[in-house]
Amino acid sequence: MTQSNAKRETFSGRKAFIMAAIGSAVGLGNIWRFPYTTYENGGGAFIIPYLIALLTAGIPLLFLDYAIGHRHRGGAPLSYRRFNPHFEVFGWWQVMVNVIIGLYYAVVLGWAASYTYFSLNSAWGDQPIDFFLHEFLKMGEISNGVSFEFVGMVTGPLIAVWLVALGVLSLGIQKGISKSSDILMPVLVVMFVALVVYSLFLPGAEKGLNALFTPDWSKLSNPSVWIAAYGQIFFSLSICFGIMITYASYLKKDSDLTGSGLVVGFANSSFEVLAGIGVFAALGFIATAQGVEVSEVAKGGIGLAFFAFPTIINKAPFGEVLGVLFFGSLTFAALTSFISVIEVIISAIQDKLRLRRAKATFVVGLPMMVVSVILFGTTTGLPMLDVFDKFVNYFGIVAVAFVSLIVIVANEKLGLLGNHLNQSSSFKVGFLWRLCIVITTGILAFMLFSEGAKVFTEGYEGYPSWFVNIFGWGMAISLVVVSFILSRLKWKNEDNFKLEEKGE
Repeated sequence: MTQSNAKRETFSGRKAFIMAAIGSAVGLGNIWRFPYTTYENGGGAFIIPYLIALLTAGIPLLFLDYAIGHRHRGGAPLSYRRFNPHFEVFGWWQVMVNVIIGLYYAVVLGWAASYTYFSLNSAWGDQPIDFFLHEFLKMGEISNGVSFEFVGMVTGPLIAVWLVALGVLSLGIQKGISKSSDILMPVLVVMFVALVVYSLFLPGAEKGLNALFTPDWSKLSNPSVWIAAYGQIFFSLSICFGIMITYASYLKKDSDLTGSGLVVGFANSSFEVLAGIGVFAALGFIATAQGVEVSEVAKGGIGLAFFAFPTIINKAPFGEVLGVLFFGSLTFAALTSFISVIEVIISAIQDKLRLRRAKATFVVGLPMMVVSVILFGTTTGLPMLDVFDKFVNYFGIVAVAFVSLIVIVANEKLGLLGNHLNQSSSFKVGFLWRLCIVITTGILAFMLFSEGAKVFTEGYEGYPSWFVNIFGWGMAISLVVVSFILSRLKWKNEDNFKLEEKGE
């Protein structure tokens, strides 16, 4: 064992790891993406492709990430470097993806925290959409160019959530990440269960649940529905962009990797289904109150959280309770995910430069906080976030996942990783696991190239081409360039990073 490994922190046990991993996986996508994705893609029928995607892509890729991180005992770049010196660039590509996600995830976390407070007196008034866009964000027109005029209601909470997250991360794995997960996850579950129970007793809740779960079997013949299922699983489980590699590197040597992966995978999906029930019960209430169909009020993403839910809160009995439960849940889910995103970057910098935890945390965190405030605490923050999110997901996460899997499969490394998983795991993997990885690689290729062709020919959401080219395509390409440069830089104390063929 190298000196670097001897000093590497570990989770206190399997439970601590599972709580942190679930905290990473359960985030904004579970609450505001899954319900609408299910509704749009066949309702109850969507559960079939969703479960197939979980079993054939989500859990197999989760196992793969665990094997890479646990076997090679490092953050994403170091683990890939120990795997093969030429693979290090994939680790840095994953780190850069987390840099971009961290920059904008913080502002959404800040919005959720602000709206938790706003819920106490419905500060958004009778026009929640106008309030969000024009009073809260003070959004400017992109056609007039990029404006970096700071918005006080956004920048204050944005700085606060950065400081909270960096404070947790500076304490390390056991005292920081693990302890915060032990507190935040139970609170999140209690709040969200309370939210679901509350929503189920609202007038019209049944209407929303019927809209969500009534199956449209004809949708199953549409390839886009299957791609949506794989996309949902892929984006919600925190796989293939360094988080689970990093977290697995903090596990003790004889940990049950596959058993933990099954718990994390099914816990994440259970929370998504719970979110679907709570969200659509509430949407059924507002549709009934307004005398319209659920289709007219159903939204996903930002539209659900900051347009639809304030409207529901305005009309619901004890609406302030509903608001605190919903936006509080959103805040806690986003915080645990945000912490995991920044940890990927801190771990990589610690490995590369041999810095102490606290120093690495603030070397990473403070510059990122400044850039985050400049980009997203301003009047063009929302369009910037929208483009960054789209391009870093498809042309960052999906791209690096596809390329790295191609290389791993082509270099016949799956058997090596499978053997590592089987050494101490309760659930053994073999040919079927390897086949799932190969098939998923093909699905990722289809997702990547079909979405790339669509955006390339049609543009994105009507934004000016110069804006999409600079902050979309330009950002995605720069991730690869910067990653290559970082992979060429020398490691501090190179002797401590000898390749370990056995990963021990």
